[in-house]
Amino acid sequence: MRCRESTQVMNRRVVVTGMGCITPVGNNVSQMWASLKEAKNGVGQITHFDASNFPTKFAAEVRGFDFDALVDDPHRFSDAGRNIRFAIGAATEAVKDSGIEECDTLNPARFGVYLGAGEGQQDFLQFMSLVADAQRNGEVDLQHFTKHFLESMNPRFELELEPNMPAAHLSSLFNAQGPNLNCLTACAASSQAIGEATEIIRRNDADVMLSGGAHSMIHPFGLTGFNLLTALSERNDSPATASRPFDFTRDGFVLGEGAGMVILEELEHAKKRGARIYGEIRGYGSTADAYRITDIHPEGRGAIACIRMALADAQINPEEIGYVNAHGTSTKVNDHVETMAIKGGLGEHARKTPVSSIKSMMGHLIAAAGSVEAITCLLAIRDGVLPPTINYSTPDPDCDLDYIPNQARESRIKAALSNSFGFGGQNVSLIISKFEG
Repeated sequence: MRCRESTQVMNRRVVVTGMGCITPVGNNVSQMWASLKEAKNGVGQITHFDASNFPTKFAAEVRGFDFDALVDDPHRFSDAGRNIRFAIGAATEAVKDSGIEECDTLNPARFGVYLGAGEGQQDFLQFMSLVADAQRNGEVDLQHFTKHFLESMNPRFELELEPNMPAAHLSSLFNAQGPNLNCLTACAASSQAIGEATEIIRRNDADVMLSGGAHSMIHPFGLTGFNLLTALSERNDSPATASRPFDFTRDGFVLGEGAGMVILEELEHAKKRGARIYGEIRGYGSTADAYRITDIHPEGRGAIACIRMALADAQINPEEIGYVNAHGTSTKVNDHVETMAIKGGLGEHARKTPVSSIKSMMGHLIAAAGSVEAITCLLAIRDGVLPPTINYSTPDPDCDLDYIPNQARESRIKAALSNSFGFGGQNVSLIISKFEG
């Protein structure tokens, strides 16, 4: 558990003053939010590569995103992968939305970046061609492979695959000279980034942080890995209904891609420059199941502890939570255990609390999922609308909470809980609240 050194640290409140996203259901915040409220679906056949021989042939792809129109020098990013382009797109929107670049008193050394961004994607066809060319009697001739790999591969492209590169690019683009970090704790990554960025501001190591995540695993290696783990839905006859969190007939998650970014700012810094405040990051919990790499703890011990830690950090009672944005992957085990965790974390109040999973509409953005879901919580608080869990038709006795089935619901709330539970047992919960005073 994290320790607080003084009450002065606790008094540095952290608010959100800018938001941006690139998702399968919209390439900016307003498009995404309209799609979620209207229960639109972003899942379809994979077009990034030929997936006809895979057990799963569909995903939630970002479509219609014009990166070249976004930057002054597109050639600078000619070797950058989709994850970096998504990160730049979402961050550009968030920075512009916040107005932070127009702040004359902003100290670049007090402006940092903390991402939960995933790795880039290898040039699969070229890589496998080199492997095939190096085959000798059923084995790879490493000398031949290495020689031709060094001759043919693009070093800049290989560099751009590293998961630290999105954060490096963003610091350069926005002159953020403060703390610069990236974590990759699987599906919990961008929520953890927001939580840790909040801690950086709280302990007075920065005044402003650009935080969030970006990822795309819609490539042959990514699809192969998740298929081998039997984690993906194989509902190829009906991709649009494949992601069905908490439904009894769920058979796996749908792979998505995208980015979500927020500008986090110390409250007094935001107020001095007259910034618009969307909400406040009130609580952050981070735990590990410490169980198995391939399974979450069957009693949800890490997730329950994580929710309780976030509540304690926020200094609020479970009864103050008006909405839970669930991790809600649409896998048999996750949805059942998360239901148990919500009950264990919120107690009796869980029965009265609306829960939904936007992964039913945009698939699972992996490292970027949590940041987009945090943005969704901010919008739900702002507009008094809770997004639905679509494709919900057959209740599961093991999942017996209110999952806001199939259509959005109007509800004025003051605080929301956002859960992100990563593969390998990493758990993060954020509590996001309406800004008051």
